[in-house]
Amino acid sequence: MNQKDYEQLQTKLSPKTPIGLNLLKAFLVGGIICVIGQAISFFYIMNFDFTERTAGNPTVATMIFISLLLTGFGLYKKLGQFGGAGSAVPVTGFGNAVISAAIEHKTEGLVLGVGGNIFKLAGSVIVFGVVSAFFVALVKLILVTIGVTQW
Repeated sequence: MNQKDYEQLQTKLSPKTPIGLNLLKAFLVGGIICVIGQAISFFYIMNFDFTERTAGNPTVATMIFISLLLTGFGLYKKLGQFGGAGSAVPVTGFGNAVISAAIEHKTEGLVLGVGGNIFKLAGSVIVFGVVSAFFVALVKLILVTIGVTQW
């Protein structure tokens, strides 16, 4: 059997992926996570001395904390299996990636296990976030310096 025959057989025998259903699930799960985040943001604005602009940081921290709890109790995995990318894209997916690596390596000890592996999966997110923020700030500096915008 050559490569082409194998690919045809694989295509024939593989179950069809329900793309529409998966998109709907991801949209709903991601949307619900965002609605919860917005409710938390409103909570901070209404009950504490935060504005719409300053409520973002404690909201993100709270969302990450909730995802850490859900991951620790094994519930975020079920959410991810149901919602796919809808659970991975928001900031809660970042929290899940961090705590999952920590839980996986806890048997190796706090320093070498948890400390050495906690950012294994999320490290690239942090690096690319910092690098892209640098370049956005650089473009902003150039545009403001030459007078294109008053940002």
